[in-house]
Amino acid sequence: MKLEETVWALNSEPFVDTKDFVVYKDKYPVTEGHLLFVPKVEDWEHLAKCYKAAYQWGYDWVQKGYCDAYNIGQNVGREAGQSIMYAHVHLIPRRKADVSDPTGGVRHAIPDKGNYKKDWKEFAKDDDKQMRLFE
Repeated sequence: MKLEETVWALNSEPFVDTKDFVVYKDKYPVTEGHLLFVPKVEDWEHLAKCYKAAYQWGYDWVQKGYCDAYNIGQNVGREAGQSIMYAHVHLIPRRKADVSDPTGGVRHAIPDKGNYKKDWKEFAKDDDKQMRLFE
């Protein structure tokens, strides 16, 4: 598939357009400001530029106070949740209290696997020194 054939190119105007990638606002945002960085050529070089740009964008947002943190990532393959079969990188701004317990971040993609610290506490319950390392 070529970028011109994707649902984004057919139905949306880019938020940002560079020589290597385009940025779209996610049509179904997880949080306010959720962006998609889409390489113009679907190869490692262009995808790496998307990651670099998404990271820099997220960093700048935190520095400017737009958000408190951010997630960057991909769903690669249907079983991982990919619905548009063209490489793209998600930048999801995160804010304090947008979820009750952010521990584990993207690990919540698999139910009951998000907060791995509960297992650490069970493992380290008799070792206060070790426990402090995990909190």
